[in-house]
Amino acid sequence: MTLPPRATRFLLYAEQNYAYSILRPLQWAIGARGGEARWFFAGEEVDPRHLEPGEQRLMDVAEVRAWNPEVVLVPGNMVPSFIPGLKVAVFHGFNVAKAGRSDDRGHFNIRGCFDLYCTQGPSSTSEFEARASRHGHFRVVETGWPALDPLFRPEIPAGRELSLPARDGRPRIVLCSTFTPRLSAAPHLLETVRRLRDEGRWEWLVQFHPKMDPEVVEAYRSLQNDSLTFIETSNILPLLRSSDVMVCDTSSVMLMFLLQHKPVVTFRNQTRGDTSHLLDVTRVEELEDAIERALSRPAELMARIEAFARELHPYTDGRSSERVLNAADDCLRQGREGLSAKPRNGLRNLKERRKLGYWMPW
Repeated sequence: MTLPPRATRFLLYAEQNYAYSILRPLQWAIGARGGEARWFFAGEEVDPRHLEPGEQRLMDVAEVRAWNPEVVLVPGNMVPSFIPGLKVAVFHGFNVAKAGRSDDRGHFNIRGCFDLYCTQGPSSTSEFEARASRHGHFRVVETGWPALDPLFRPEIPAGRELSLPARDGRPRIVLCSTFTPRLSAAPHLLETVRRLRDEGRWEWLVQFHPKMDPEVVEAYRSLQNDSLTFIETSNILPLLRSSDVMVCDTSSVMLMFLLQHKPVVTFRNQTRGDTSHLLDVTRVEELEDAIERALSRPAELMARIEAFARELHPYTDGRSSERVLNAADDCLRQGREGLSAKPRNGLRNLKERRKLGYWMPW
């Protein structure tokens, strides 16, 4: 039997540094099936120095159009129509459902750019399928999130190797925090973390969003000793794999940690809806007891975490990238049959032309 043709040219469309860890598992899967991948950096907020040897970059829109990708993989919210190829949304994180922001302004905002949304699990698939029925100009396929493939299959490259301290027998706590001032736990927990570090019962790893307030970064960096290590990396998966409990706030990284069926202690979490899978505290004095409880892994909490993970991202085989590529192939074969035309997005495309310095052809 003759197999149907598969796409061979894939554009990795990056606007932020976090795109590296999301797109690299896809790049690996593309290579494994004999395809080609090229990177394109849209704007000046992504640092090309993070490219690894052997990774190939197209320098401008003219080069992209000349290479003529069949599929464009986008871990962001926007891709202009003058970039050729099937536009595939692969997301830059999970839906945290932050208080004060509606779903339609956040994770489920439909901007009219994409032909295909590759969703992460049942909780996001149902929302996008409802919007696909309403808008009619894109398809939805549940694939799992490629960024997590190396979490479950460590042989898949996600970035530069990260050197972590060797485990010494103590429980390991990873502290992550968002940079948004009204949501960030880091400034509030500094003195408590200092005290717990000095007690030495636990080993701490600290990693923050790259946009974190530099004063907060320096304050935590100064805490480093044999019980606390401050880590700057774009590849956080080794930290997640090696830690027993996470302390966080309302950052989406906590959801990645939960998918390992490990407990998360949050400080003043601002997620809408049911948060019974989290151990949330509102006072710094409660943090130590909450960590102790998390380390004990109470059965009721673990059952809630497992139920939450099944809805958020049930895939633990490390093959979400392969499913994304297969979904793109299927979408190419179907073409636009059964779909309405995408919005023209004139203003958005004009802004993108200005940002990317590309005007012709119109």
